[in-house]
Amino acid sequence: MKIGFIGLGNVGGKLAGSLLRNGHDVTVRDLNPDLMAEFVAKGAKTAASPKEMAEQVDMIITCLPSPAATAHVVEAEDGFLQALRPGMVWLEMSTTDYEEVLRLGKLVEAKGAMIMDSPVSGGCHRADTGNIAIFAGGKREAFEYVLPVLTTMGRRILHTGELGTASRLKVVTNYLCTAHLVALAEALTTCKVVGLDMNTAYEAIRISSGNSFVHETESQVILNGSRDISFTMDLVIKDVGLFDQLAQDHNVPLELSPLVLNIFKDSAERYGQREFSPNVIRRYEEPCGVKVLGQGFPAEMTDDEPEEPGYEVIAKR
Repeated sequence: MKIGFIGLGNVGGKLAGSLLRNGHDVTVRDLNPDLMAEFVAKGAKTAASPKEMAEQVDMIITCLPSPAATAHVVEAEDGFLQALRPGMVWLEMSTTDYEEVLRLGKLVEAKGAMIMDSPVSGGCHRADTGNIAIFAGGKREAFEYVLPVLTTMGRRILHTGELGTASRLKVVTNYLCTAHLVALAEALTTCKVVGLDMNTAYEAIRISSGNSFVHETESQVILNGSRDISFTMDLVIKDVGLFDQLAQDHNVPLELSPLVLNIFKDSAERYGQREFSPNVIRRYEEPCGVKVLGQGFPAEMTDDEPEEPGYEVIAKR
């Protein structure tokens, strides 16, 4: 199967790298020619446009920063929709608006092609080793067809149901990790201000009921001082905003989510849209005149799990 990959950013580049590393025939496309050149050096081919890519491959994967970016590569004059053929597949791996997935999905299916929304979760370090989790929404027959590709890019693959369910679950999980990031920023700053040893505080949280995946990853880069988790304020605002809108559209009386969203909107105004998201801690450090740091923590996360073939996760019934 020939695979086209559009979007070689922090996550997409690592997913595409897993495909190449495992022997797949990959054609890439990105607005940054330097990124494409790196993949060509590893054995990938390139396409001058999404349309040209669709003429050359059997499956197109997108991993892009916004619903608007995805719509453009699909529907523009040189978009891949123009060249889709019956039997082709589109995997939308971006974190995006599920209603937009459904809208574009109708256009894709009208061409006789298949679509799955397949966002990932688990951090860039796990995307780099093929150990990330992947949610996949769409028809079961389409899921079974693309599963060998998904298990190359990810470790745990969950078929979430019909098209759009994966995108909805993805923004739910991103909201949860964002809420815990804010809670950790407050907790770690408080530990610093009251004079606790920060390495001891990290371990206390890690072995306790207060632990989480976010603590074991983002707290480490906070305590290192790099705050580099390869995720930025603007992306948090997009993702939590999608969750917030999803809940509002269904009349869920949210209380915490709007607060978390406003905290990040204000932080982006203070520190910049492209500031690393763990630097939300600055809004607590700076008024207290402290810097929350520990000793021996990594500047960025690396995956300590060996790369292994992925598998389907079955939801309990």
